[in-house]
Amino acid sequence: MFIPHLASTLEDIAEESVSILCTTFTGTSSRMSSKSGVVIMLRIIKRRKVQPSPLIRAAFPGLVSCLVAFPLVCSTLSAHATAELSHVPKHPSIPVNGMSDQATQAIPDWYRRASARNGIPWYLLAGLDVYGATTTKVPPDVVRPKGKPITVTGYRFPTTFWQGLFNPVQNDDNPKRIALFEGRGRDGDNDHKALQDDPYDRVEAIAAWLRSGGQTEQDQMNVLWNTLNNPAGVERVLALSNVYRKFQTTQLTARCFPLHKRYNYSFRDTWGEGRSFGGRRIHEGTDLFADYGTPVLSTCYGYVELIGWNRLGGWRIGLRSADNQYFYFAHLSSYAKQIKQGAIVRPGQVIGYVGSSGYGRPGTSGKFPPHLHFGAYRDTGTREWAFDPYPLLKQWERKPQVVIYPESKKNKIKH
Repeated sequence: MFIPHLASTLEDIAEESVSILCTTFTGTSSRMSSKSGVVIMLRIIKRRKVQPSPLIRAAFPGLVSCLVAFPLVCSTLSAHATAELSHVPKHPSIPVNGMSDQATQAIPDWYRRASARNGIPWYLLAGLDVYGATTTKVPPDVVRPKGKPITVTGYRFPTTFWQGLFNPVQNDDNPKRIALFEGRGRDGDNDHKALQDDPYDRVEAIAAWLRSGGQTEQDQMNVLWNTLNNPAGVERVLALSNVYRKFQTTQLTARCFPLHKRYNYSFRDTWGEGRSFGGRRIHEGTDLFADYGTPVLSTCYGYVELIGWNRLGGWRIGLRSADNQYFYFAHLSSYAKQIKQGAIVRPGQVIGYVGSSGYGRPGTSGKFPPHLHFGAYRDTGTREWAFDPYPLLKQWERKPQVVIYPESKKNKIKH
């Protein structure tokens, strides 16, 4: 009886054996004639010959003959193969959905390749990968090289899912053996290895995994819902995807100071100071004092995740950046036109105006001097935690600023 999975595994073993023998032959032939090299090769094969079982002989009657015959043609084919492969790039460029090369230059090649192969939009792959990079922890069973900490650079599958639940080889990178044990690992760059730390392999595995749920976008969304089991996480993946789709790139890390710098303002580090309204608590952010109506600017490429009234923050906006950081703007007097939940924004775009709203019912204002409360948060996948934004603000303050007004005002001011 012929077993396909057994055949694939035995082919891998045969390929590894031939590779070892060819290396021996090449090293030997450099010191003697090709004829002598062949004789020595045949002797090595004879000396290392192992009698296969009757089952293997029945399934693969020509296996042993192939191992003997293949080295005889290695020297003839090696020079020709080397010359041909030297002209083939390791990661050839693949156009996506008919887009020109110029339009895809800012899209990492691993997203474009996986999209073309699996029919998954590149921006969806990027959204999940970037979200995973900011929320996924390194599994405890991953081998950490001495003195070299491992950082997560994208969405990462648990090791057992990557290599297959019953795979006996720990940290296996053999794509055929991984497939034999129904693992999710893939070889995305044709180097005969499946490594999660290789972005080509990781993104190819993500695309194949999403594709396994079906061909429609709803089928792929179901895969996300069933795996992440986190409604907020799925919403963020989709929203980040929309940001990448709009700007046609993932290179969206630019930042901008949150106030129009031509207006008067002042600020200091107010992180950790005590607050009493709403209960004893500490101040998680920086207060930037300015006059009523001072334009408040988006600090990043991203989208409006939250907008509306908050008892403590008054009229507030929550922006999610394209690299999954959350920025909180509170105590506004009003919002700019076209700013609503889900709106996609860019650095320097006017999103609102300084006020003194908050500390009461909707519309409450004037209980403190006008200022912008600015907060910054990181997403762990299960919760968000605040960090002191003051060092970032001082850094952004030194950068040039381009202010983008609502569409009713076409002019832009550069400082």
